[in-house]
Amino acid sequence: MPVGAIDDARVLAEVVGLVAGIRETSPGVFSVRIALAVETTGGEIGQLVNMLFGNSSIHDDLNLEDVELPDELLSAFPGPGHGLAGLRQDVGASGRALTGSALKPQGLPARSLGELAERLARGGLDAIKDDHGLADQRAAPFADRVAACAEAVARANAATGGGTLYWPSLSGDLDRLRRQVETAQAAGIIAVLVAPMILGLPTVAALVRDYPRMRFMAHPAMAGAARIAPPLLLGKLFRLIGADATVFPNHGGRFGYSRETCLALAAAALGPWGGLKPCVPVAAGGMTLDRVPEMLEFYGSDVMLLIGGGLLAARERLTAETARFVEAVSRHA
Repeated sequence: MPVGAIDDARVLAEVVGLVAGIRETSPGVFSVRIALAVETTGGEIGQLVNMLFGNSSIHDDLNLEDVELPDELLSAFPGPGHGLAGLRQDVGASGRALTGSALKPQGLPARSLGELAERLARGGLDAIKDDHGLADQRAAPFADRVAACAEAVARANAATGGGTLYWPSLSGDLDRLRRQVETAQAAGIIAVLVAPMILGLPTVAALVRDYPRMRFMAHPAMAGAARIAPPLLLGKLFRLIGADATVFPNHGGRFGYSRETCLALAAAALGPWGGLKPCVPVAAGGMTLDRVPEMLEFYGSDVMLLIGGGLLAARERLTAETARFVEAVSRHA
C-alpha cells in the first residue's frame, strides 16, 4: 500500500509499519528491523505470520530471522500446555534427558508396527512416535494402528513398570484431525504428533486449545520451504501455538543444520518467554547410539534424543539396542 495513498491520520500514526533500523552484516547483506502494530495481527497465529512474512516471503532474497512480541500479544497465545516439566512427570524422567524413537517404514501393517512399538517400549524409551509419513493409509489405517500400538505399549509398560508414551501422527483436515484425536483418547493415548507446516498453524493451535489434556509434538516437515530461520519457526512459533515438544534435525545427521542453528533453536524452545512453558527440543535426523555422549554434552539434560533408523537397524536385537540407548542417557543424568 503506497503510504501516499493513505489519508487516515490514525492509520498513518498507529498502523503503518515503521523501519526501526538497518544494519549491514556483510557486503550487500542487511539486517532490517521492522516495527508492526499489534492490532494488525488480530491476535491469532495465521495473521501474525502473514504480517511477519506474508507477501515478503515471495521475494527470493529475504529471510525472516526473528520476532519480538510484546506481552499484550504474547498473552494471546497459550504456548505449551504441558511442556518440559509435564513430559518429565509423565514418564518419570526427573533430572535426565528424554529418549525417543520412531515407527517406520510406511507399508507395514498395523500389527507389525505394534510389534515394533512393543519391542522399543520394552527397551525403556520415554517416547515412541509414528514416523511423520504414517497417515491414514491402507496398509495401516489410523484407527487400526493406534489400537495396535497403544495395546502393545501398554503391555510393555505393564511388564517393565515403565511409562513409555506412544505419539500417533495426525493427518487430514480439521474434522478428520478431531476424529483422530478422539480415537486416540479413547485408546488411552495422551500424546500426538503434528506437522504444523502441513496441517496449518491455526489448525494446530485449535487442536491445542480444544484438547488441553493432550500433549503435542511438532514435526518440521515442510519447514524448509519457508525461508524462516529455524530457531524462530521450530523453536518459537511452534512453541507459541502450543507444541510441548519440537522435533528438529540435529547437526551432523542427514540434514544441513549447523551446530549454531541447533543450539539457538534449543535455546528458543526452552528459554524464558513471557509466561510460556518451555518446549522440549527433540534432536533427531539420522542420529546413532555412539553420538549420545556428544549430544548430551552439547544440549545438556533439557532435551529429547530421538534415534529412529539407528535403532530399527538392529532388527532382532532391537529391544537390547534400545535398552543400551536408554542406559547411555541415564548414565549422563
